[in-house]
Amino acid sequence: MDGTGLKKKDLKRFRETLLSRKREILRNAQRTLSEDMTLESDDLPDEMDLASSEYLQSFTFRLRGREKTFLQKIDHALERIDEGTFGLCEQCGESISLKRLEARLETTLCIRCKEDQERMEKAYG
Repeated sequence: MDGTGLKKKDLKRFRETLLSRKREILRNAQRTLSEDMTLESDDLPDEMDLASSEYLQSFTFRLRGREKTFLQKIDHALERIDEGTFGLCEQCGESISLKRLEARLETTLCIRCKEDQERMEKAYG
């Protein structure tokens, strides 16, 4: 076990899972880029098709934004494994439960701090 209370075999498994997810996201992004997702406006018969085409492009860019954010979270989790801080809450410093980590590897907050954050977001958001 390291300073976070996680066993080396768990950290190794988490690293492998994170790297696998990262490869999958990059593969999907590469596939998306290689496909021509844009439609020429000359090929569209009417304004409704143009509107739905713009919606499709907007939705695609949003997905790419989410993928980018998730990649950043994965990289941050991998850095935390390297630093020996993976599994510690960035807010309170307590250990994040193994069950929570298994459900959400990229998490940086224990369940108590995450719930506090969500309450604050609801109150002020």
